[in-house]
Amino acid sequence: MAELMVRDGTWTFDGDAVRIVPGRERGVHKLRQDLGEFTVPLAALAGIALEPGRKGGRLRLRLREGADPLLQVTGGGLPDEANPYRLTVDAGRVEVAEYFVDTVRQALMLEQIPDGPTDRYLLPGPSVPLSAAGVDGVATFDGERVHLEWRWNTSETKRDWGPRNFPLGALEAVEWRAAAGLESGYLRFRPRGATERLKPEHDPNSIELWGFKKESGTTALLAAAVAARLPHPSAGAGKALPAAPAAPLPTAAPLPTAAPLPTAAPLAPTAPRASAAAPAEDHDALLRRLRELGDLHRDGILTEEEFTATKAAVLRRFHTGG
Repeated sequence: MAELMVRDGTWTFDGDAVRIVPGRERGVHKLRQDLGEFTVPLAALAGIALEPGRKGGRLRLRLREGADPLLQVTGGGLPDEANPYRLTVDAGRVEVAEYFVDTVRQALMLEQIPDGPTDRYLLPGPSVPLSAAGVDGVATFDGERVHLEWRWNTSETKRDWGPRNFPLGALEAVEWRAAAGLESGYLRFRPRGATERLKPEHDPNSIELWGFKKESGTTALLAAAVAARLPHPSAGAGKALPAAPAAPLPTAAPLPTAAPLPTAAPLAPTAPRASAAAPAEDHDALLRRLRELGDLHRDGILTEEEFTATKAAVLRRFHTGG
C-alpha cells in the first residue's frame, strides 16, 4: 500500500489500482472536483512520473490510449490544471511521491502490463445523471438519453429545430472540442448516418462553447459519460465492447436542471433546413457578438482573460471587415 496526501488531493495504490480523490482546497480545478473520486485499474496504466518543480513537483499518471473515455473524447484538449491524472506535490512530500512512483512502476513491471492502446474502455466514465450548460444551450444525460434545450441567445436555425432528444441507440458518436481564440468550441452529438457538419452556432446537434473555466469542464464530463456507453472507437464498426463496470444507474433521480424529458418526441429530420448555412459575417453580427461577450463576462461564464482575448479578436475583425 502506498498513499500520497497533499493539498491538491490524495492518491492511494493498493497493488491493483490507483484511487484518486481530488482536493477541496481553493485552486483545485472545478472539473476535477465535479469528477470526484474514481479508481484507475493497473491494467489501464502505461506509466507514472514525478516531474520536478521549483517547490516540490507534479505527479502524473500516463494512461494507455483508449482506456479512459474522458481522455478519449477530449483528445488532449483539457488544460493541465483540469487534468485529473496530475497531482501537485508539496516540497515536503517529494520523498513520499518518489516512493509512490517506485511502487506503481514495480507493479507494472511485475504484472507485465502492456503500455500500448486498448480497444475497450477500462474506466467507466463519469457517473450520471449529468447536466451541462454551454453558451446557447443545456444538455442533460440520464444514462440512456441525451436531451438538448436551447437558451434565449441560440441561433434561429436551432430554435427552428426545437429541443433535441437522442436515445443512445440513435447516436454514432459524441464529439467535444475546446474553444480556440475566436473559433467556438462545441459539444456535438452525431446521429447515425449524419454526414453534414455545420458550424457549432448553427448545428442543431451541438452546443456552442466559448471558454473553459465555467461551462466546458462539465460538458467534457457529459461527453465522456456518453462516450463510455457507445461503442469504443477501436472496437470495429458496429461492434461494441463492454466498458468497465459502473455503479447502477439511478432509477428515480431527477435530472438536475432540465425539464422532464419528452417521452414521445420523434427524432428530428436527418437533413437540416436550407437556411442552416451560416450567413456572411457583417458588422451587425460582430456587434451582436460583442454584446454577447459582455453578457457572458458579466454572468461569470467567461473569465477576465477569456473575455479580453476574445473581445480583442472580434474588434480586429470589426476593423478589418472580417
